[in-house]
Amino acid sequence: MSRSLILLAGDQLSHELAALEHASDDDVIALCEVAEEGRYVPHHPQKIAMMLSAMRHFAASLRDKGYRVHYSALDDPDNAHSLLQEAERLAKLYDCQRIVTTRPGEWRLLQAIEERRSDVPWEWTEDTRFYCTPEAFAQWLSGRKQPRMEAFYREMRRHTGLLMEGDEPMGGQWNFDKDNRKPLDQRLDVPSPPEHGIDDTTQAVLDQVAEHFGDHFGDLDGFHWPVTRRQALVDLRHFIDALLPDFGDYQDAISDDDPYLFHSRLSAPMNLGLISPREVCEAAQNAYLEGKAPINAVEGFVRQILGWREYVRGVYWSQMPDYKRGNALKATRGLPRFYWTGETDMRCLQRAIGMTRENAYAHHIQRLMVTGNFALLCGVSPEALCDWYLAVYADACEWVELPNTLGMVLHADGGIMGSKPYCASGKYIDRMSDHCRDCHYDVKKTTGETACPFNSLYWHFLERHADTLSNNHRMKLIYGSLNRMSDDKRTAMREQAQSFLATLELEPSYGQGEHVAGYRARGASS
Repeated sequence: MSRSLILLAGDQLSHELAALEHASDDDVIALCEVAEEGRYVPHHPQKIAMMLSAMRHFAASLRDKGYRVHYSALDDPDNAHSLLQEAERLAKLYDCQRIVTTRPGEWRLLQAIEERRSDVPWEWTEDTRFYCTPEAFAQWLSGRKQPRMEAFYREMRRHTGLLMEGDEPMGGQWNFDKDNRKPLDQRLDVPSPPEHGIDDTTQAVLDQVAEHFGDHFGDLDGFHWPVTRRQALVDLRHFIDALLPDFGDYQDAISDDDPYLFHSRLSAPMNLGLISPREVCEAAQNAYLEGKAPINAVEGFVRQILGWREYVRGVYWSQMPDYKRGNALKATRGLPRFYWTGETDMRCLQRAIGMTRENAYAHHIQRLMVTGNFALLCGVSPEALCDWYLAVYADACEWVELPNTLGMVLHADGGIMGSKPYCASGKYIDRMSDHCRDCHYDVKKTTGETACPFNSLYWHFLERHADTLSNNHRMKLIYGSLNRMSDDKRTAMREQAQSFLATLELEPSYGQGEHVAGYRARGASS
């Protein structure tokens, strides 16, 4: 009888995984902790601990269901510490005739599998946990000059029937984004997230991660991520009942004190496979149908999953590997060192980075309009920022992180992800947050010692890229404002921005096609 080694990656922790569908009693299910995957960027310790604990709990659940499981732990003396090499070692150990896996979340791994030449052949199956396969997305993409997310999202709504009444969208319109931009109401009482107990398995992982990855950016104290399906379902129910009703109104708001507000924190367990996008979207839809949440909240949440999450994955698989080298705005500046330390007088960045250090989390507006916007305005290299985003967030897998960072945040893909850069001055941050009241800088000033750096950097960015962006129909009004400014005012703003940029302490600069990270180099020997 032919025996297979079925390899499950750390983000494939689902009993409904395609690779498990036809597993026989004789097959071996392998889960492997390998140092290689924990170090190619300096992943946040909470991110590593979440994945390792979830893997160990999932292996136990597989054994409970009667599967034959081999678990390679970090400290196993025979561990090859390379995912593919360890799988091949186990295949030989158990006399398996083939290795079966599911499409990984990174192009580099899929390429390595397809190019692998070993005594035991490799096979891979499609990941059916998503609504849209890469093949189906490529068919949708074919022939479209401007493949915008909104068109894809509407197609997915029709395909799935989510938030649809026949051929029409529930609530009478497809998108309620304009209703989802309220600044934070300070009188609101935001419910605290659930606290999951730390069992012996998770505690052992936390101790091990502290020992092996303690030099990485991020704190382990207060670890709170779900590591089992039961815990993930508790988080889902908490979101639906306590947070979803207000999610829509305040999904773009930023708080100086609260890192989560009304956001779900479900992306990490969903990316691991502990819960599925289908059950999450259906739970949100049911909340609307039962009158427990308004349509602008439910539609906005479903759009993030059925729209953005599926769309960015489609972009990733349809554009790789060239996509990763995109740098349309020719940005080469190194990452400011304070992205690793949080030591900056800019309150919004200080709090976004501090919350990320504490929680391995920042919500999408903090990523897009604070840390991302600042990097865009400064001309930070796409590789430098992508490495940072991939490292510090618990929910960062390359398939979702790369298009969001390189395309959405930095506009480095030349407009595939968005028709214009998401750039803004300090005025936007002041409107959507309460950071500016406690900041060293004055958000109302553009020049001078106490002027908010975002303001001069914003106009300097527009000047630098006028040849590329001034003809963009969505930016003509702002370029009209820039062109009406006096030469003296423009000179003063330009000098203010250049003076500020000269003071930034940076990681090593990035050239096109290079892959250098100062932080990673400093931690490489650990």
